[in-house]
Amino acid sequence: MLVSKLPSVGTTIFTRMSQLAAEVGALNLSQGFPDFPSPQPLLDAAVRHLQAGHNQYAPMTGLPRLREAVATKVAALYGRSVSADTEVTIVPGATEAIFCAVQALIRAGDEAIVLDPCYDSYEPAVELAGGRCVHVPLNLPDFSVDWQRLSDAINERTRLIFINSPHNPSGALLSRADLDQLAALIRDRDIYLISDEVYEHLVFDGASHASVLAHDELYARAFVVSSFGKTYHVTGWKTGYVVAPPALTAELRKVHQFVTFVAVTPLQHALADFMVEHPEHIAELPAFYQAKRDLFCDQLAGSRFAFTRTPGTYFQIVDYSAIRPDLDDVAMAEWLTREQGVAAIPVSVFYQQPPAGMRLVRFCFAKREETLLAAGAKLCAI
Repeated sequence: MLVSKLPSVGTTIFTRMSQLAAEVGALNLSQGFPDFPSPQPLLDAAVRHLQAGHNQYAPMTGLPRLREAVATKVAALYGRSVSADTEVTIVPGATEAIFCAVQALIRAGDEAIVLDPCYDSYEPAVELAGGRCVHVPLNLPDFSVDWQRLSDAINERTRLIFINSPHNPSGALLSRADLDQLAALIRDRDIYLISDEVYEHLVFDGASHASVLAHDELYARAFVVSSFGKTYHVTGWKTGYVVAPPALTAELRKVHQFVTFVAVTPLQHALADFMVEHPEHIAELPAFYQAKRDLFCDQLAGSRFAFTRTPGTYFQIVDYSAIRPDLDDVAMAEWLTREQGVAAIPVSVFYQQPPAGMRLVRFCFAKREETLLAAGAKLCAI
């Protein structure tokens, strides 16, 4: 009889809630993907390259001109000069990037620290590599790092720490001071970082993204993971990239070449074209999504949900304690979907051990104006 290597893993909550939303005809504010069109010049570029015959394998590391475009962006935004040849790798999605980085680092018996709530792919990747995750909860209600608890969790078996900013599901941001504190904590230890920065351009209210790419000490031991899908409204393209020092990049590529080998060729061509021809897209992204956040939150202001406007990502957490305190958040997400016509994600699924009495759900506002207005009207009617 086959014994599962991931006995506690089932179908993800994101798949389940999207399926339920489709079954009952609810507005899907659960899974994190846009319901509005991708940039037309980007789509035109993809068609152009498909028809031009760019349909065979790209280099395993990614198209050189796309890697160059990434290196140019990193220099412009974060002040770091990286080699497109030895520090930038194009991958089919951030999840694959995280998986490959974990496999490159974790050995049997190693520990990886995750900060709860955290994205659900981190722990399975560690377990498949023979390691174990140590869960350190973030402080509530602001989802800040509890530095004493993080320090206490570090021991001689700690090999890796995951960080994620802007943070999914809360939208919380790490500051430069946070990165400095993390550097001091691991300075004399053989500990590496995976910095999940897929929402790097979704930072609001005039704040700046504090990237590990702009921190000399941390970058020296980090894999920094980014997403073209999140940045360019093409989550279904499943294309992202990793920036890491040459020695770490070499180890990542050893794994990547035996997982997917290469990202999709015509999409890489299209992204390279768009990055070069439309650099304004990134500059405009914070205001674009902040307007959606504000539209959605303005609607929710007339509801019985309690919330603080998210500082980053395209997710908004709300507290429903005043509405259905009798339901845990999984039951609440299902009730909202089935009975109120708006699908959400329960925040407890991002925890190993959720805080007692948690009454939080997450909505995605990467949606058309009419979707957000319709969802707001339904939620205000509860």
